[in-house]
Amino acid sequence: MSARPDVTTLELVGGVEPLVVGLHAYDEGWVDRYLEHRDRIAAALAASDVEIEHIGSTSVPGLAAKPIVDIVVAVPDITAEEDYLDPLLAAGYVLRIREPGHRLVRTPERDVHVHVYERGDVAIDEYLLLRDHLRRDADDRGLYEDTKRALMAQAWSDMNAYADAKTAVVVAIIGRARTRSA
Repeated sequence: MSARPDVTTLELVGGVEPLVVGLHAYDEGWVDRYLEHRDRIAAALAASDVEIEHIGSTSVPGLAAKPIVDIVVAVPDITAEEDYLDPLLAAGYVLRIREPGHRLVRTPERDVHVHVYERGDVAIDEYLLLRDHLRRDADDRGLYEDTKRALMAQAWSDMNAYADAKTAVVVAIIGRARTRSA
């Protein structure tokens, strides 16, 4: 549990950004990129008890994805930014988002996004549930890829709007994943 109050608003460092990268065929190198950054994050946060997982489309073999590796880090206290944010910035990541319960840092090249949540946050469970389900279920993996391809056919002046447009499909897939894992 957080020891002090968390931020109450969204801070989007650098403002709205257009979606400029398209979908790429699955690349086995994404796993290597994840492992490289997992080790970098673990070294930066060696003084903290954290969990690090590869999430998002690049973590699902065979799934086309934007070539951005997503990583989730579970920290003991999201409000104790001095324990994780300062070390991540010192390790070369840059702050992109600070919002209630969530921080996002990324590489300056914008090819690795590190999502930080407090341990036990339901968002972590949903990321892992979605990842694991898509790894096992070819039909939902195909549905998700088809949805992303259809959305990528549009121009997106805000990368977050593209992500939001996938929400209904993601929620439906997570619902099926929950049913099947129960």
